[in-house]
Amino acid sequence: MDALDLARWQFGVTTVYHFLFVPLTIGLGVFVAGLQTAWHRTGKEHYLRLTKFFGKLFLINFAMGVVTGIVQEFQFGMNWSEYSVFVGDVFGAPLALEALLAFFLESTFLGLWIFGWDRLPKRVHLATIWAAVIGSNLSAYFILAANAWMKHPVGYEVVDGKARMTDLWAVLTNPTATAQVPHVVAASFVVAGGFVLAVCGYRILRERRDPDRTRPVRRGADMWRTPVRAALVMTAIAGAVVAVSGDTSAKLMYEQQPMKLAAAEGLRHDTAGAPFSPVPGVEVPMLLSFLATNDPQAVVQGTEDLQKRFTERFGPADYRPNLPVVFWSFRVMIVFGMTTVGLAVLGLWLTRGRRRGRRGEGPPRAVPSWLARAFLLALPLPTLAIIAGWLLSEIGRQPWTVQGELLTAASVSPGVGLGQVAVSLALFTALYGALALAEAVLIVRHVKAGPEPVPARRPDVPSGVGGNATAELQPTLMY
Repeated sequence: MDALDLARWQFGVTTVYHFLFVPLTIGLGVFVAGLQTAWHRTGKEHYLRLTKFFGKLFLINFAMGVVTGIVQEFQFGMNWSEYSVFVGDVFGAPLALEALLAFFLESTFLGLWIFGWDRLPKRVHLATIWAAVIGSNLSAYFILAANAWMKHPVGYEVVDGKARMTDLWAVLTNPTATAQVPHVVAASFVVAGGFVLAVCGYRILRERRDPDRTRPVRRGADMWRTPVRAALVMTAIAGAVVAVSGDTSAKLMYEQQPMKLAAAEGLRHDTAGAPFSPVPGVEVPMLLSFLATNDPQAVVQGTEDLQKRFTERFGPADYRPNLPVVFWSFRVMIVFGMTTVGLAVLGLWLTRGRRRGRRGEGPPRAVPSWLARAFLLALPLPTLAIIAGWLLSEIGRQPWTVQGELLTAASVSPGVGLGQVAVSLALFTALYGALALAEAVLIVRHVKAGPEPVPARRPDVPSGVGGNATAELQPTLMY
């Protein structure tokens, strides 16, 4: 093992850890904004309680995402300076837009939302959370556009061994980016939906076991049906978007990254009418060719034949990624993602409408206890699915950092020794472990406590300012 291997491990560990928080922030922010919108439109108190409850969870996750994201930038200079030199002119524009436009928009209005309870008019306060949510999604777009350029570089030329951007619009509208953005953002909504379902499932089970279920406004598990139904709808719709955008991404992969496609399917040689193998030993004839090209008889290139072609084109090297990791990451992504969406569809069916009694329609259908237990699986499954998808995307591009232009081996910083990278890897791993423990403690503590009752309005707060709420969210900044 050399410095390059450890540098890749370090970037992988920190990136995957950071990516644990990003999807949840994107999806949960929209969910919280939707709850507050429902409170604004209806005035029902349980919507306000749910807004503050999930709002705290959102803020804990957001803070952790910011902290872990800062490390990513330092690694470009520490371990990957040659990569930074090559892509700096291209990456500078989307990353600057992400920081100066998207992140500042997100963080500024999120601060106004936190401190605006009982201070801003209700409409203005509601607008602040939606502005923050828009900033989060814009941030995702610019980051994913930069990442898509690494897979399919466009709008540039190489001058003196460096990539020079010639067309910003081409970079931002890269077809790989326009397919990747809805795929990742929709997957983020699946992750957030699964998180909400798991939290609601836990609260439903806990409150049904609790003999003292006296709650303001709504009692016991009844209050949780609202976020459960909303999360089920969000997860099911987002799952459909993931499937459609994933199909588009697969077709682009066939054209732009044939080695990744072949590795994901374990296809070694060029095959006409290539089969699709959901699990080893099971093949569906011609399905891979159809999924990749809409032609069941099309030829799909295999890893061994591509290795020969790349060697002739780029020179001697091993151009195959880690085949087992890519192969199994693809299957974990599909199986866990489909299981989560299937659970959402099942939940929608089981909680539909109202119960029918002898005197006609009764109360809305409650969430069965066994289904609430099943919702607990919705926490790990979509998270593991999106992490597996990210591993497929990034490891499948290897040995390139920029497809066809810059090899990973040529991207590492010169003069960085094995010991230096080992020390920083150990420190980052220990630090991130401590941060993970802190986040888990905060989230578990907050979920166990449940939503707080809404205090009475302070007499010094005029009507229409911030709604019937106090500054309950403000201490969250101390997290």
